[in-house]
Amino acid sequence: MTEILVQDVAGGGVSTDTRVIDHPAWPELKNAVEEIRVRQSADGSIDFEAENAPSRADVDATLLRVIDAVQRLSPLLPHGAEYHRALVADLRKWADSGYAEPDFLDSLMAFHPAAEREDGRQHLVLFPMYTQNGNPDRNLEAVVLRMVWPEWLSDLEATRYDNPLFCGITFEDFTSGYDTNSAVLFPETVAVREVPERFTWGGIFCDREAARFRRVTEAAVDVLGVELPEDIAAMLGDQKRCEQAFVLWDMIHDRTHSHGDLPFDPFMIKQRQPFWMYGLEELRCDLTAFKEAVKLEAEGNPHGRDVQYAVLFDRMFRFPLTGDRVRNYDGLGGQLLFAYLHKHDVVRWTDNTLRIDWERAPQVTNELCAEIEKLYRDGIDRPKLVHWFAAYDLVSTYLAPHPGSRWAKGPDALDTSLPPRKLVDDVLPDEFPLSMFFEALSKKLKSVIASTKGITAADVEKAAA
Repeated sequence: MTEILVQDVAGGGVSTDTRVIDHPAWPELKNAVEEIRVRQSADGSIDFEAENAPSRADVDATLLRVIDAVQRLSPLLPHGAEYHRALVADLRKWADSGYAEPDFLDSLMAFHPAAEREDGRQHLVLFPMYTQNGNPDRNLEAVVLRMVWPEWLSDLEATRYDNPLFCGITFEDFTSGYDTNSAVLFPETVAVREVPERFTWGGIFCDREAARFRRVTEAAVDVLGVELPEDIAAMLGDQKRCEQAFVLWDMIHDRTHSHGDLPFDPFMIKQRQPFWMYGLEELRCDLTAFKEAVKLEAEGNPHGRDVQYAVLFDRMFRFPLTGDRVRNYDGLGGQLLFAYLHKHDVVRWTDNTLRIDWERAPQVTNELCAEIEKLYRDGIDRPKLVHWFAAYDLVSTYLAPHPGSRWAKGPDALDTSLPPRKLVDDVLPDEFPLSMFFEALSKKLKSVIASTKGITAADVEKAAA
């Protein structure tokens, strides 16, 4: 391809106060990336022999526009100069390979957003990657984001919830892979030649999480006739306040995966397990965040109560109804939380109105957390299959299994001479179907939940205006 020098992009005399998305190079970069994305295969390569394939010269010219835009934007972001240089080199290396399956390991290893977590700091991110809950292919994606790291959160992380890799972030703008349900930026999603021994960061977009929480919760509260306490109603009307709740929730949730009595790899990497095990792990982390939020509220932290009701409402109203029913482990966790609170009279559905016992909600929610923690602690002394059955018993105590389930019939219904991973084949895609309550609620909220695809804080504020 035509030679473009890898310049020293840290200079340039451009004010670092300028918003990246206001610079004319940003729309140029975004448009060029979109042109490349549609030409890529699932693995990120470009097949020039395919029908209607572009010419090599056309792709080269488009990639040069990407490189030029990166170099023009980089002076706005001096903290990212090393990454931008490595990025330009990886882009050129991809072109030199004939646009084979991309390898951006070098630029990934040069990107360290968690090294200096400064509130409001901008980052330009460009990688071939899939977006979790979004685009499954490793297409080129560009996103401009800002760090969310207020002093109070920094203090909590330093003194109480150590999580040196966690990055709370918000969207400025993004390409099509993020016009989806994805609300995370993880290094594991990037196309690389080999998986690094360790990653140094992980980002969660608290603005998207807050925006869709507000939209779905407001609709659910209206449909169900829930009477909200005054402070929680005020929280739902305040995007920034919700973002602060979510960044705290996410920080505690994220660290919980590696804390506690863990009978197995908490992230379950390269493990094949029944999806209720994933559901319990995610719910355990959320309920741990809830438990900590109860403590923070008692200590006078103003975000503690907000986190509690963000967890309750998102888990009870949005999670059970989001996505399809095939191994929907987050949906399962939401169903379990609602059923547990219902069976303990914290929530009651009577006269077509959902009533919530606000005083007992924290105590009973913490009791469910304790049940899951006991399951984990006891699991350390159990064989894997016995542990899976114990977890199944916990879930099925509160949720009715599918009537055709073999797992519900117990070990005698399964060929236990097989390795445990083989018995996962006997798990039904929807082992714990929605209750009649959620079946009815789904019809009411379906369009609202669908409208949160690609949502941003600006979308919510525009709708409110």
